[in-house]
Amino acid sequence: MNDWTPWPEEFARRYREAGYWTGETFGDFLAARAEAFADRIAVVDGDRRWTYRELDERASAMAHGFLARGIEPGDRVVVQLPNVAEYTSVVFGLFRAGALPVFALPPHRSAEISAFCEITGAVAYVIADSSGGFDFRALASEVKEATALEHVFVLGDPGEHTALADVPAAGGDLPEVRSGDVAFLQLSGGSTGIPKLIPRTHDDYLYSVRESAVICELGEDTVYLVALPVAHNFPMSSPGILGVLHAGGRIVLAPAPSPDVVFPLIAREGVTSTGVVPPIALQWMNSPARAEHDLSSLRVIQVGGAKFVPEAARRVRAELGCALQQVFGMAEGLVNYTRFDDPDEVVVTSQGRPISPDDEIRIVDGDGAEVPPGEVGELLTRGPYTIRGYYRADAHNLVAFTPDGFYRTGDLVRRLPTGHLVVEGRAKDQINRGGEKIAAEEIENHLLAHPAVHDAAVVGIPDDYLGERTCAFVIATGEPPTGPALRAFLRGRGLAAYKIPDRIQLVDAFPHTGVGKTSRRDLRRALADTFRKAQ
Repeated sequence: MNDWTPWPEEFARRYREAGYWTGETFGDFLAARAEAFADRIAVVDGDRRWTYRELDERASAMAHGFLARGIEPGDRVVVQLPNVAEYTSVVFGLFRAGALPVFALPPHRSAEISAFCEITGAVAYVIADSSGGFDFRALASEVKEATALEHVFVLGDPGEHTALADVPAAGGDLPEVRSGDVAFLQLSGGSTGIPKLIPRTHDDYLYSVRESAVICELGEDTVYLVALPVAHNFPMSSPGILGVLHAGGRIVLAPAPSPDVVFPLIAREGVTSTGVVPPIALQWMNSPARAEHDLSSLRVIQVGGAKFVPEAARRVRAELGCALQQVFGMAEGLVNYTRFDDPDEVVVTSQGRPISPDDEIRIVDGDGAEVPPGEVGELLTRGPYTIRGYYRADAHNLVAFTPDGFYRTGDLVRRLPTGHLVVEGRAKDQINRGGEKIAAEEIENHLLAHPAVHDAAVVGIPDDYLGERTCAFVIATGEPPTGPALRAFLRGRGLAAYKIPDRIQLVDAFPHTGVGKTSRRDLRRALADTFRKAQ
């Protein structure tokens, strides 16, 4: 099995010659910004304010410390930190040490973290002691016992593990890191429940960062609020914290996206831009607290992660007093933005157009044939920052990518004459719950492990706030379990909270679809249709 699939040399050469891939590594990237913007504030976390020089120094110290603790170049390290300043020093420290961060999200629990460790062979795990009332040290102990994990580094009270502050910062030369190598692994939503890991190189990711910063018109006066979990691809690079650092701006980390937390931060720090998913945008627009804080510094709010319906998009300027920029992208690569000179109707009704002139787009029907212009089909793409294969997933790659290297996104879209894309849904069995991707099959498999569950099917049901919520249809055997009991069972199996079904409905049988032996996809569609007709 190959760890990852590089771009064919003819494509790599083209991208280098076009200036997309510059040979810069993340370590070089930060060093250059520290030199250019040394005493400017780079990161704000509560009362803490780190300059570019301080961030650069902390990253180098962290790199030396990890190496001294036995982390070697090429080692995989799972990072699960909340929105704290140390996230930046840890990640850049790992980049400089030549190790590969594996980005986990705060809601992930033992089922997900153990899978990430097993797939990657991770040797270390970086966590906060606790966050949001959850003790991550206990989770780390559970994962360490079940996997080959060797080190757990804890921000705060380490308990039985190693304090991140105690990682020794030795001197000496740092390893050579090549820009064409994999820099980190991100997580894909996936449609099977088995985590798919996305290998991103220094070259390809930094190209998307630079272009995003230009398209989003970032500068030294940019003050970017990180309202979503910082490890998400959206607040990382679209343009996110990396785009802001590229431009010499300032990052403000919010511990939560609720109005009572972010509105005072916007007013205090003079925040100029931020990125959120549709439910959070709606929450902000509907909050009476808007009138209690000065939000006049906010120039633009980016909305992505799930489709922002036009009715809500039209409210942004009137209710938040800023411009809207729609963002549609994926951790696998392709990112689309509406532009600031687009007509208002394009901004509120489309999800943008691609970053690069070398982003290749196909929109195809179920047989793989391109649909006529303007019609809906599945989006396929390849380009200078879209991966050619998942990490250590040769079999899945045969399905997820075409023989000529196009990624099958699973998104149903139509293309406007201007090149802008309008997202119309999903072709994959995946539920998009407020920007969090949930694989129906994963939840079904966990439900089927319950002794009183004969069969289960999980579907997405429309929701005005989240876009979709999850509904689990369950056929019981013997004494039917209650909804609360099944949710407790799923939590006990280590599932992230956002994957627990919003609704559990007991049924005597599943509907027939008229196609003989029922596929899970046909079954889910029939159940979803039955649910909608009953409303």
